[in-house]
Amino acid sequence: MEARERDTREWERFAERFHEIESNIEKVVQGKQREIRLALVALVAEGHLLIEDVPGVGKTMLAKAIARSIDCSFRRIQFTPDLLPTDITGVNVFNQERGDFEFKPGAIFANIVLGDEINRASPKTQSALLESMEERQVTIDTATYQLGQPFMVIATQNPIEHEGTYPLPEAQLDRFMMRLAIGYPAPDVESEILATHGVRSTLADLGPVTDALGVREMIERAREVHVSPPIRRYIVDVVEATRRHPDVYLGASPRASIMLLRAARGLAAADERDYVIPDDIKALAAPVLTHRVIVTADAVMGGRSATVVLEEILQEVSVPVTGKT
Repeated sequence: MEARERDTREWERFAERFHEIESNIEKVVQGKQREIRLALVALVAEGHLLIEDVPGVGKTMLAKAIARSIDCSFRRIQFTPDLLPTDITGVNVFNQERGDFEFKPGAIFANIVLGDEINRASPKTQSALLESMEERQVTIDTATYQLGQPFMVIATQNPIEHEGTYPLPEAQLDRFMMRLAIGYPAPDVESEILATHGVRSTLADLGPVTDALGVREMIERAREVHVSPPIRRYIVDVVEATRRHPDVYLGASPRASIMLLRAARGLAAADERDYVIPDDIKALAAPVLTHRVIVTADAVMGGRSATVVLEEILQEVSVPVTGKT
């Protein structure tokens, strides 16, 4: 009984800390509770985030607010056509005094890395992120350097302006756990933004509510969330349905199933649960799967999108009765 009560308190502490970070970020990113919550779910699930939206809606502000709230190192990389892979990963420089090469870490060596306008860099530079995002390490020449924990890449891109851009390849998109759109704020919220941000940014006044150690504890705790066999089968059925749908040219990969499961664990823990339920999968299916699904040209011409297809799939796939077995 005592062990169960202690375990319950642990989940309560997780949810309380998660809510504290969430509320702290809402001080500067107003009216976007769902997007903030999903971003933090990606953080505790050890995932990366792609924010695709028009300029000026708070993409960079969200990344900075997350880093400040958890008191972690933050680096911003402004992606441009002339950015080199070594600017991201680092380079070996010859030290004349010592007579050997010395490694100079690149911008990727931080807890929260913001890749601003990632699609403006060349494919060669974009690919420099692949190893870091998947294996959380950087290999330079013959040496491998481990990245810290937490480690999260938050990339942004403008979906409207395509001049001078390089679309992200599928292999790169698949590394992102979620793709989000911030969207325009509601009129009343925008009025509040004018009142709070009209003179100066409130980001400078934002203080941390936890630290890197606290986030690591949350990550470890989220890994312990129970996922029953029926829920695992439900995830597989949803992902498998994207591969068989007649309007889909390319369905979601097995990595998508893994990402959906990990994100569901994070969301369940944020809701003070030690088990995943079907509603977690439904809530996360769109942000986790839509950027991994390519619909056919005919479907696009008919006005159908990956979001529409996914909604149909969620309605068709049988939902397990319970998530805790």
